[in-house]
Amino acid sequence: MDTTTLRVSEPRELLAYLPHQLGFQPHESAVAVSLRAPRGRIGLVARVDLDDLGGQSSGPRVARGLVAHLGADRASGAVLVLYTAQDPRRHGNSGTLAHAAAEHFREAASAALGDVTVWVVTATGYLRLDCDDLGCCPAGGRPARELESTAVGAHMVLAGSCVADSRGAVARVLPAPASARRSVARVAQRWLRRREDAARAGDAAMALWRARSLDAWTQCVAAVREPCQDDAAVSPAVLGRLEAGLADRRVRDAVLVTLVPGTGDLAARSLREDEAVTGREMAGAIAAIVDPAHAVPPPADATAVHAQALERLVAHGRRGSQAPALTLLALLAWWQGDGVRASVLVERARAHEAGYRLAVLLDDVLTAAMPPGWAAGR
Repeated sequence: MDTTTLRVSEPRELLAYLPHQLGFQPHESAVAVSLRAPRGRIGLVARVDLDDLGGQSSGPRVARGLVAHLGADRASGAVLVLYTAQDPRRHGNSGTLAHAAAEHFREAASAALGDVTVWVVTATGYLRLDCDDLGCCPAGGRPARELESTAVGAHMVLAGSCVADSRGAVARVLPAPASARRSVARVAQRWLRRREDAARAGDAAMALWRARSLDAWTQCVAAVREPCQDDAAVSPAVLGRLEAGLADRRVRDAVLVTLVPGTGDLAARSLREDEAVTGREMAGAIAAIVDPAHAVPPPADATAVHAQALERLVAHGRRGSQAPALTLLALLAWWQGDGVRASVLVERARAHEAGYRLAVLLDDVLTAAMPPGWAAGR
């Protein structure tokens, strides 16, 4: 959550700042901004689809949810920014949707947050929704170039911030060449057949299969960590075994534990021992991510390597079969405080497997705007 202080009497600065805070340029979106007393410091920035907030049936419910999130952020006021292609004051259906979105939000916010100023950013400019003074807010809005020459925009760029073209681009993973993906798929299929054989052979064989699957994760991370590594640094044999291994819940949970610092050999032991034996330790490892009383921030260097390893798997894996890896990537993003990237990755995971349990749970966390444990404990 950002602590930048902007004067809301300077709308250019606020509007220039929001894409940097979100990490992407919103399109057909509504963005609610929490303003905290006493100086109007920006707190929570929450984005929803404009269709959802402006919808006749969904709008009031979405608006109440946004206001509840702002209330939990200790907001004393709010600003609503609508992103739509055309000036809603002069265009039929798109204008009706924008005005409905503003009405729904204002009605939900009136008791707790008072009057809400609504700004609109179009494809060509920006304007205040209620302004009919063409000298102040001409048709199409004031020129968009004014948002490109602000103090906060310059500060964010100098600080290394970049804005993706769209929300989806925040978590884009480019696929590997088809030949490489076919090689990985062949290994994954063979490794899944080995799992079936191990399941028939008994617990010891199954434990060995899981241990070798976890070894594939260790090898993948080690290869990614090597200086000057490239896509070829992780072999199809490693990626195929890892893809197949993550389809097994216990292997996936063991990989999840390796993301947490200080867990020692817990991941390996969790595959050898009965789940009841390691259950409490596993719960403690998860608490280091989610529980404010025990949480730790993600270790930057290790987390970057883990994310790269999972991205490598997604890039080389079978399309439509990457729910485990995408969900672990989403968890890492949420742990780092990047809710936008996490939500995009969760959506992709659920597109691959709608009922994937860990993705559903993480989706609920994101919908409730719950911060990671280390952030909530501040």
